[in-house]
Amino acid sequence: MPKMKTHKGAAKRFKRTGSGKVRTTKAWRGHNRHKKSTSRWRRVKGNKILDGGNEKRMNRLLGS
Repeated sequence: MPKMKTHKGAAKRFKRTGSGKVRTTKAWRGHNRHKKSTSRWRRVKGNKILDGGNEKRMNRLLGS
């Protein structure tokens, strides 16, 4: 059985933390910043750790 290849689209969007969790950037940060309120920007600040089922799916796409 050949090795599974890494899904390159997922590899660009998701990174693994030191403890093995999967980290990603929150949504709604792309453009049109001036339209969005300060509270909305605070809500989408920083990174997000994926939960159970999503983490399992990403681990499969990331090749481990």
